[in-house]
Order: sequence, then structure tokens, then C-alpha cells
Amino acid sequence: MKALTANRLVDGEVVFWNAGVWLERFGDAQLFDDDGQADAAESMAKTQVTLLVDPYLIDVAAVTGGVAPISYRERLRALGPTNKLTHGKQAQGGAEVAVLAQAHGAARSKGRINLIRRK
Repeated sequence: MKALTANRLVDGEVVFWNAGVWLERFGDAQLFDDDGQADAAESMAKTQVTLLVDPYLIDVAAVTGGVAPISYRERLRALGPTNKLTHGKQAQGGAEVAVLAQAHGAARSKGRINLIRRK
């Protein structure tokens, strides 16, 4: 499974794709089981250069209680700043934040590694 993420150009906020709309919460992200659909969404996102910085696909997996990014880096991005629990998306709490905070996985996702290789 994959999700599409980027940073919003105007304020740097981490955003997630859902049917052509960029949303701020990972729990609202569209999940792709089909690589063709995921690649098509990523291609569309890359044309939005006036709105986004660096859209890319991330690997996600089912975990206890929901779905979370496999990559530790992407879980941190989804939670927001981690310098204090009262900052960012983690301060909003809820089931989605609990799932992200408790998930474990790889240090990197394949999508991000491929992005690094392309540069």
C-alpha cells in the first residue's frame, strides 16, 4: 500500500493526497493498492509546482489499530514537530495519532530512497 505526500509551498505543512485534494492529516490520505493509480496521482501532483514541494509516494502498512507509514521518517512527518507533545498534529490527539505514535518499522521507505537516487 502507498500514500502520496508532499509539503505545501506556502507554509511548509506536510500534506497528504486524497482524490485530488491535499489534506493535512495522514488519516485522511488516500491509500493506493494499485501501483498504476499511485504513479498517476504522483505524476499529477508533480505538475502542481506552485502549490507543493517534492511530492512522492510513501509505503504504508496495516498496524495494530489502523494504517501507518512504514518509514520512521514519514511517521514523524505525519505527527508534526516532535520537540514537544503539545506541538503539531500530535497535540490534536485521537486514534490516528495513537496509531502513528505506536507504529514501528523501517528506517526508510523505498519511495524516499528512489527519490534520493533520482537527485
